[in-house]
Amino acid sequence: MAGDQKGKAKAEQAKGKAKETIGRAVGNERLTAKGRAEQSKGDARQAKEKTKDVFKH
Repeated sequence: MAGDQKGKAKAEQAKGKAKETIGRAVGNERLTAKGRAEQSKGDARQAKEKTKDVFKH
């Protein structure tokens, strides 16, 4: 399950980065902000999984 969560985190980060990049390219500030938010959510999920890994080992 942890691997699944790590994958979700990476996917969220990538999706957020893409939205941010597209938002900047077309000048859509809302899409840029949404992309940043998704990246942050992915970062938080990844940090949570790393913390869980530390306590497992």
